[in-house]
Amino acid sequence: MMQIDLGGRVAVVTGGGRGIGKATAAVFAAAGAQVFVWDVDEVGGRAVAGEIDGKFQKVDVTDRPAVEAAVAEVVEAAGRLDILINNAGVIRDAQLVKFQDGELVEQMSEADFDAVFSVNVKGVFHCTQAVVPQMVAQGYGRILNASSIVGLYGNFGQTNYVAAKMGVIGMTKVWARELGKHGITANAVAPGFIETEMAMSVPEKILSGMVERTPVKRLGKPSEVADTYAFLASDRAGFINGAVISVDGGLVLGT
Repeated sequence: MMQIDLGGRVAVVTGGGRGIGKATAAVFAAAGAQVFVWDVDEVGGRAVAGEIDGKFQKVDVTDRPAVEAAVAEVVEAAGRLDILINNAGVIRDAQLVKFQDGELVEQMSEADFDAVFSVNVKGVFHCTQAVVPQMVAQGYGRILNASSIVGLYGNFGQTNYVAAKMGVIGMTKVWARELGKHGITANAVAPGFIETEMAMSVPEKILSGMVERTPVKRLGKPSEVADTYAFLASDRAGFINGAVISVDGGLVLGT
C-alpha cells in the first residue's frame, strides 16, 4: 500500500478555511507536513489551523504586498516553503447576455468578471510568483493549482469562472516549462461536482442533476481532491509536471 509521506515539508494552502482547502490542509497535516492556512475568513481559517495544529495567516491573495509579507513570515517561521496549493477562488455566475421575449434583461457585469479574475487568476499569479524565489533557492518546490472541470469543457452561465479556470491551466503549463529546471513542478487539479458548502447550497433539483450527470452517480468528497493534491506534492510524483488531473467521477459536461 502506497503511503504519502510529507514529513519535513512546509505547505501553504490558500482558501484553507473551508471546503476543499480545509480538507487539503487536514490531509497534508496528517501526512506530516507543516501547514500554513491562508484565508480572508479569520474565524474559519483559525478553526482549521487549530484542528490540524497548523498556523493561520489572514491573507487576501489579491493583495500583492500581503502575499509577499505572508511568504516572508512562513520562511522565517519554518525555514523553507516547499508546497503551494493555490486553492482560493470565488464564483460570480451570470449569463453573458440573457434575453426574455426578445428583450435584454440581464448580463454579466464587468465587476463580477473582474472579481473572479482578480482572485482566481491574478491571485494564483501573485502567490506563485511570491513563493518561487524561495523554492528556487531550495532547489525544490511543488506548485498545485485548482482548476475545474468547467475549465476543460465550459459551463453555462460561467463565462468568467470558465475563462479563469482555463487560464489557470495555461499558467500551470507555462510554469511547468519554466520552473522544472529548478526542481519545481507545477500541476493542476480539475475537480468535478464536489460535496462542499457551496454545492450543498444549491437547490436539490440542481444537485440531483449534478449527480445524474456524473458516471459514478455521486458527488465527490473534498478529501478525494485533497488526496490527489497530496500525491502530486509527494516525491512519488516527481516526474509529473504540467499535468491536469481530473477528479470528477468521469464527468464530461454537456454529455
